[in-house]
Amino acid sequence: MFYAAAAVIITDRGGRVLLAKPNYRDGWLIPGGYVEPDEHPHQAAARELREELALSVPIGRLLVVDWSMPRDGRPRSVVNLVFDGGVIEPPASGFTLQREELDDARFVPVDETAALLPPHIAPRVPAALRARESGDTVYLADGSAP
Repeated sequence: MFYAAAAVIITDRGGRVLLAKPNYRDGWLIPGGYVEPDEHPHQAAARELREELALSVPIGRLLVVDWSMPRDGRPRSVVNLVFDGGVIEPPASGFTLQREELDDARFVPVDETAALLPPHIAPRVPAALRARESGDTVYLADGSAP
């Protein structure tokens, strides 16, 4: 048994990556969340964007699969699926945040994402951007190429 999570890489025209700051943990995250039993991963990614940021974007192809072993008290592994959310313009008034879960969301230069994201999540950003460019899907194991 394992959990499944789905996230979305979204960039702006300048190549910055959208990150979200949850209020229930340290560090930032790529927008997304756990897949519910009655949905497909791409649907979960779209739902999480709508719920947390009031964003509706077409969910594109699968960019990254990252298998994470149990950690930090989580009893099961997680298969993390990162989808392409395309390129958008930041809302002029900022993002509409679901305050029960998020403190902030913003576009971050790619070279600054590793300092904000947890070490096991940070490698997904450059992997996703490489996959977007190459047309491939990247497989990671706990954030590293096997």
